[in-house]
Amino acid sequence: MQALKLAPTIHSFNTVKEWVSEFPITERDLLVTNEWLWTPYIKPLGLNPAILFQEKYGMGEPSDEMIDAIVKDASEYDYDRIIALGGGTIIDICKVLALDVPERSEDLFMGKVAPKKMKTLVAVPTTCGTGSEVTNVAIAELKNLGIKKGIAVQETFADLAVLIPETLSGLPYKVFVTSSVDALIHAIESFLSPKATPFTEMYSREATRLIMKGYKEIASRGEDARFDYSEDFLAAACYGGIAFGNAGCAAVHALAYSIGGAFHVPHGEANYQFFTAVMDLYADRDPDGKIIQLTELIAGVLDMDATDTGAVYSAFDVFLGKLISKNPLREYGMTEEQIEEFAKSTFDNQQRLLANNYVPLSEEDLRGIFQKLY
Repeated sequence: MQALKLAPTIHSFNTVKEWVSEFPITERDLLVTNEWLWTPYIKPLGLNPAILFQEKYGMGEPSDEMIDAIVKDASEYDYDRIIALGGGTIIDICKVLALDVPERSEDLFMGKVAPKKMKTLVAVPTTCGTGSEVTNVAIAELKNLGIKKGIAVQETFADLAVLIPETLSGLPYKVFVTSSVDALIHAIESFLSPKATPFTEMYSREATRLIMKGYKEIASRGEDARFDYSEDFLAAACYGGIAFGNAGCAAVHALAYSIGGAFHVPHGEANYQFFTAVMDLYADRDPDGKIIQLTELIAGVLDMDATDTGAVYSAFDVFLGKLISKNPLREYGMTEEQIEEFAKSTFDNQQRLLANNYVPLSEEDLRGIFQKLY
């Protein structure tokens, strides 16, 4: 059994200037980023790569239409290396951009075209959530099909991952919260996955500990306390990425794609809406299994007695609720008629994730979660 795989080489620098001093950016590079990142971090350094700004192609999470438009414009440049400087959207797009992309990127996501890597990819995350810099997972909304779909193959790993805490300094607080909650749920879902190993569990535990420690400081000292923990949050997101890149995420993420795709809910926020309902179902179905270890981990950070599982997860929900809101799904625009549609779509299209559940969940189980949260 494979215990752990680390594909990209990981580098760490305090500042962007330190990074480019050791790894120069040249005219043979294609930089995919946001203008609000280019202006403070790269432009003052007098560098001259080819540049594509993601916002020109649309905001929010990746879609096949966005990818197709970027691929078309990228073809106008002659370059050897792609540098993805941004959040999960940019890094996921660049994982696909580094391939030999067919006329419709949808064909890659649906498995109609085999992936073939063409360019070196350098991933520099500027949020502390997706862990995309160290995973081979790229997610996109397939507009024509009305679903979110992932591709996860050897060819979609970055070649280099670069962690730079300075890049978190301009992150809006809400984006910081939704991205770091995503990293926390990566860590927890991968910890409970049947594919977890002692190696992935180590990363899951440390990611959970670092994020919750930072959250406690924010709750105590206010929003700006996060800046004292930028290195920890960035490392935790990377650790979570390593853990779920090996052990996988599960039902929380599978369910979250429904409202994320339909109503453009930020990914971390969408995950949080389903998190407690899934954990409650897990604890009910198999209270004496590995979930005990997770409960002990969370209880330890919250300074609680771990013997009352329900109380621990209720307290955990309150703890996270100080940072991010939990809303009825109807408030995002979901209708009662969509309960059946979303349950079926999740069960049919997200088996890659559902295979990693702590306990098996049926389509009826998923329907019940949607009904409970509606």
